[in-house]
Amino acid sequence: MREAIAEAMAAEAHDDVPIGAVVVRDGEIIARGHNRREVDRDPTAHAEILALRDAAQAVGSWRLDGCTLYVTLEPCAMCAGAMVLARLPRLVFGADDPKAGAVGALYDIPRDPRLNHNVEVVRGVLGDACGAPLRAFFRAQRA
Repeated sequence: MREAIAEAMAAEAHDDVPIGAVVVRDGEIIARGHNRREVDRDPTAHAEILALRDAAQAVGSWRLDGCTLYVTLEPCAMCAGAMVLARLPRLVFGADDPKAGAVGALYDIPRDPRLNHNVEVVRGVLGDACGAPLRAFFRAQRA
């Protein structure tokens, strides 16, 4: 998770919301991502989506068997859906997102029994450390 936090700081460096993600397989980081919506002018350039895309390239398949995604903030509906579609086995996230979270806050897409794949979820890992940059970022936006 500390590597995902480092990715979040990279997003903040170009005025994007500080969210970071890494994909781990067999104990090694195979992909990284951080929010790039502002710099890329792309509404889908979320940390999770970018990390999942790079992981698929590293694995050589859209199926991310054996991978775990670590992300600093509870994923949104788009990102949670992408995890299901990628057949991601496991998600670990830090801070909860009560306004847009789709892994328990508003919805629970990765564990919805109606879908053809479910993702194991671990929440709250380094939650305070993951949430602090987000709180500071939005505090500065409001100032």
